[in-house]
Amino acid sequence: MSVTVTESAANQIKKQLEKRGSGLGLKLAVKKSGCSGYAYILDYADALKENDQVFENFGVSVIVSQSDLEFVDGIELDYRREGINEAFKFNNPNVKGTCGCGESFSVT
Repeated sequence: MSVTVTESAANQIKKQLEKRGSGLGLKLAVKKSGCSGYAYILDYADALKENDQVFENFGVSVIVSQSDLEFVDGIELDYRREGINEAFKFNNPNVKGTCGCGESFSVT
């Protein structure tokens, strides 16, 4: 099982945690949503739960619940600026399709 972040994403996570003033890392989760089935959720992690798995890259931690690992195993979290827009990008090898608006994905 693996979850990785690019150096750009790690730098952004560090900035956000410093600005916030606390946190163990970034929590990556999925939820049923949208027309394709699932959507990503990013949040701060302040504590580890019993079934959490921690992945460290470039000095930051990404925490994923064991129940979400099957959906994100092998994912690379990137952070990109495109023109005036900047956002986290999810490079997930498990995705079999996405909806037209890009808000959700399917894995079957």
